[in-house]
Amino acid sequence: MNITALQTFLAIVDTGSLVRASQVLHVTQSTVTARLQTLEDGLGQQLLNRQKSGTTLTPAGTRLLRYARIMTGLWRQAQLETSLPAGLASVCTFGCDRELWHGPGRDFFDGVLSGSPEMAVSVLQGSARDLEEWLANGMVDVILTFDSVTRGNQTVHPLPAEELVLYSDQPDTPIDKGPFYIFVDHGAEYRRQHAETYYGAGVARVSLDSSWWALQTMLDRGGSAYLPRALAEPYVAEGKLFQLDAPVYTRKKNLIVNDAAARRWTWFAPLVARMTAAET
Repeated sequence: MNITALQTFLAIVDTGSLVRASQVLHVTQSTVTARLQTLEDGLGQQLLNRQKSGTTLTPAGTRLLRYARIMTGLWRQAQLETSLPAGLASVCTFGCDRELWHGPGRDFFDGVLSGSPEMAVSVLQGSARDLEEWLANGMVDVILTFDSVTRGNQTVHPLPAEELVLYSDQPDTPIDKGPFYIFVDHGAEYRRQHAETYYGAGVARVSLDSSWWALQTMLDRGGSAYLPRALAEPYVAEGKLFQLDAPVYTRKKNLIVNDAAARRWTWFAPLVARMTAAET
């Protein structure tokens, strides 16, 4: 089966149309159509319903989708492994939630580089759903996520909970009196706890789903927001931010690894132990 045709099929599914897929792949729409037709002819099944509003999966396309992601993920892994420069023996493919790159994500990345000089590292950023799917499909070897859903060939390594702390560019500016409070969406459980604590504070003027964006907004425009301690503390040390006297929330985080990969990595268990010890 043609890997390019599978990659084109996935691009259509992910973008929702042949036109957008052609833009992502930097080929003409007729090329995308031809690749899809080749794939459908090879399988003897229609994979996508074409409509003016876009494309939708047929039952056959839905069944193929999982295998397409697995096969293209394995192909990408094979390309990485076989094209490594001299001196590098293997590659660790690491999927990380963007909110966890600061602190534990960087710790894992740095730990691989320093603890395994013969290993290359490939890092992918994704949502919790992306990460879970990539790990299941073999597209990545290990993920750092807030979730703890696993399959039979995976192991969860819980890391110490992330602390969410209220910071401001000015000292002593609580939410109900601060001129510019930024609500950062740290997930459903945080939203519930925040609403219970600050039920009388009203609705924040600005809401963001990225701690990094909130931090940059605070540094540019001032204000206050709940941020991960690992992200904000360097700015506290520089006197750019101040920790306020307010409730501190926590959020679980987990390192989940494919067991077959972990068995090959002599550096993995010591690195996990150091990451756990460093944050307790």
